[in-house]
Amino acid sequence: MGLSKKWTLYLLHHSHTDIGYTERQEKLKRYHVDFIQQAIDILTDIENGKHPEWEGFRWVCENYWQVENFLANSSPDNIACFERYVQAGLIDISLNYLNMTELADNNLLNYKLAQGRSYADQLAVPLDSAMTADINGYSWGYADALAKNGIENLFSCIHTHHGMYPLGKKHNGFWWEGPSGERVLTWVSDHYHMGNELCLVPEHGITYLLEDRYNPNAAVADFKIAEERIYKYIENLDNDAEYDYHFVPVMISGMSTDNGAPNGRILERVKAWNELHGDEIEIEMITLNHFFEILREQVNELPVYRGDWNDWWADGIGSTPAVVKHYKDAQRKFHLGKQLAPDAVAADKAYMDDVAYELTLYAEHTWGYSSSVTEPWETLVNDLDFRKSAYAIRANQLASLKLDAILADKGEVSIRPDREKLFKVINPQATKRKDSVRLYIEHWEDVEGVAVDILLQNMEVVDEQTGNVLPSQVRDIARAKEVEVVIELDALEERILRIRPKKELKKEKYRYLAVDKVNDIMYDGWQEGLRVNAHQVETPYYSMVLDETQGIVSLIDKQDGHSLLRENMEHAPFAGIYERTETKPNAWEVRHTMGRNRKKVDTMRYVSKLRDVRVAEAGAVSATVVFTYDLEGTQMYEIHMKVYRDTPKIDVTLRLHKDSVWDPENLYISFPFTTGVKEELFVDKMGCILRPGIDQLPETNQEFYLVQEGAAYVGEEKSLVVAVKDTPLLVFGDLKHHLIELSGHGDKNKNAEPLYVWAMNNFWETNFKVDLAGFYEFRYTVATVPTGEAEAAVDACKSYNQGFLSMYI
Repeated sequence: MGLSKKWTLYLLHHSHTDIGYTERQEKLKRYHVDFIQQAIDILTDIENGKHPEWEGFRWVCENYWQVENFLANSSPDNIACFERYVQAGLIDISLNYLNMTELADNNLLNYKLAQGRSYADQLAVPLDSAMTADINGYSWGYADALAKNGIENLFSCIHTHHGMYPLGKKHNGFWWEGPSGERVLTWVSDHYHMGNELCLVPEHGITYLLEDRYNPNAAVADFKIAEERIYKYIENLDNDAEYDYHFVPVMISGMSTDNGAPNGRILERVKAWNELHGDEIEIEMITLNHFFEILREQVNELPVYRGDWNDWWADGIGSTPAVVKHYKDAQRKFHLGKQLAPDAVAADKAYMDDVAYELTLYAEHTWGYSSSVTEPWETLVNDLDFRKSAYAIRANQLASLKLDAILADKGEVSIRPDREKLFKVINPQATKRKDSVRLYIEHWEDVEGVAVDILLQNMEVVDEQTGNVLPSQVRDIARAKEVEVVIELDALEERILRIRPKKELKKEKYRYLAVDKVNDIMYDGWQEGLRVNAHQVETPYYSMVLDETQGIVSLIDKQDGHSLLRENMEHAPFAGIYERTETKPNAWEVRHTMGRNRKKVDTMRYVSKLRDVRVAEAGAVSATVVFTYDLEGTQMYEIHMKVYRDTPKIDVTLRLHKDSVWDPENLYISFPFTTGVKEELFVDKMGCILRPGIDQLPETNQEFYLVQEGAAYVGEEKSLVVAVKDTPLLVFGDLKHHLIELSGHGDKNKNAEPLYVWAMNNFWETNFKVDLAGFYEFRYTVATVPTGEAEAAVDACKSYNQGFLSMYI
């Protein structure tokens, strides 16, 4: 059957940037600098008549990172030549900075996008497009970030392995509307090596996606294979009644690999094709911005879609939970510095550039070397893992040093003998807050001449401004005494606190004071405002019932009498759920066939079994209950739950000792909470707040979400927040293997299903870190806040994660 119209196949020639997937990160930086130089050399050879057969060559720099490195590592003459070709439309620049995960936050993304925008403006060239490859989605806020930086077009090369297209199809154009109402013209394309699959690169054809009679391991660079595949590819589009265009764009690499060089020989095959078949299917190499010029001329009206394009590939961060925790700490310190000294931080351009670069490079989508799972012992695998981690480590060092300098300007001093025990406490938020804060006295220090080891609990904290003695609680930690208080501070307020010996010792109440010091008689008077034992915890805010086999079985909000535990919860609060899939036939194949479930039907699932409940601490500020569990795959799974007396906050710390296992694994933590009233669930992602399963593009991922600060169940007058400090992957609903429901499909409402933190995984078959073994500490806060506004509730997650700051003065 012949084609119904003449077609044009547009080729966009690029090198896919996968930093650390095929080589050392710093080596690939050099490669991509050289790839741009090779493209310049090809164009120069064409100009000089050395390779007239390559006429029509175009090159697309996939991201501004490539260009940034070229500008920093090339001669003025080569830079001038590059810019001349850009201005001539022969070399194009995608203004996306890198192929990113949603670990990057909105400020960081905008900062990096602005750098590319600034350079494009200097060239006085209408560059207004971005492309991405090998990632499967973006936060809703990404659309606004692009528009804010003058990027009007987005070309997305979806890789559907463990992922899927939005809207149910590829080769699809639409307007993507961001939260602010700004729109970006978006084209969803095929895999970024499709030009190679169509055998348009001599000696560098591949078989990966196309299903035909050719063995994937066979050489598929033959022109006859190109003829067969291209006609079949175009015929499928020609027969698609919903496809309204007479053209289709595909990306093409000069080599059958990521991080590949440009290749002028593609034009030899293009010319050979056009001579034989150009009357039916003409092939032309064009630039990214040129494609969008063509698209805008051809389309009269395109649909508009609002919502999150939830990334299917965000879960790589779960394979490196310790480093991600370090990254999140760096991110917080970076923002704290900007909140406390915005002008000084903004003025330090060198610092801003350095810390933004390190944060961005860690959040880039490549999560290890290509054989990380199949050859975890390999030196290169581990070397590249160390280098990837180094981005987060350097970012943390830079942000820590800057925050130290800011606090020093605010009066922080270093340790010294005979220091007066004065502390400055700072609320870094732009809202009034009541929260806990910790003050530290070194183990060798004294308080007004009395050694801290002698004072024990006989210290008190005084507010120097009011003279009031604040309820306080002292505990031993490594090398110090930690003194915790709860205080209310106005927005950005700073307050001076003093630690001194108590004037009077508080005595135990005479009633029920037993010689054995065991408090197991039911009465209210053990501690004012706080009752805690192995069976119950009660504060002015919460009433909690504990069970020796299940843990928390009841949690009541005493302000309105509603239960804060979901009726449809399957696992008790903070229970661990561990999954392990037997490796068969090998480490690669078992993972490769997991699809979008990240597990298999025969995956073994284990729920933690409660072994012990004990009260570790109770005082004037809080009570801590420790739940000790047995859980497959771990040597220790222990929850430390701290419930506060004077603020409706519950701090939760998981202490974990994870076994080394090569099999595919997942570890989840149950957070089955609710406001107990009519509510909606919101999460904060990069640059937006959204309702999972509701505020999404049709047919996108609703299996898991990578959030910035946490989740909030928002009712009309109150909200319950889950602040996630260290492990930002969240899952909603059934953990069992199931048919995948994309957003807009089926009757299930993800917005009303129980929440789990997805703490770690190693299911990917290529470049996730496969060994999850080690000691971990992950921290969370559960709290009720008196607001019915989603933005205020989500902001409370950020406030709890950042906390109040304290320092010696």
